[in-house]
Amino acid sequence: QVQLVESGGGLVQAGGSLRLSCAASGRTFSSYTMAWFRQAPGKEREFVAFINWSGITNYADSVKGRFTISRDNAKNTVYLQMNSLKPEDTAAYYCAAGRFYSGRSDQYDYWGQGTQVTVSS
Repeated sequence: QVQLVESGGGLVQAGGSLRLSCAASGRTFSSYTMAWFRQAPGKEREFVAFINWSGITNYADSVKGRFTISRDNAKNTVYLQMNSLKPEDTAAYYCAAGRFYSGRSDQYDYWGQGTQVTVSS
């Protein structure tokens, strides 16, 4: 069992930056692929980025070059550094853990409660 708790969301102006954190419980954190998804009001949940156990990363086209996912296995924490934020990045951001690296939300077994990011124009 893995429990995930996100933090770091908030209100920021367009062009600004935020860093999200996701703290995980459990001794097997390092073996999981960790991912970030987001969901805006009235829209489906969409993939943002993942990082697997060996550090392989992948990003949605909409965030490439602006967002960076990283992990610290010693701290059981995954991060999402978000730069050059745009109003269209406004959403609830969710951390997820799974055994396979994928951009599909159904491949992830554990989810956090989400943290809100709001980007004003």
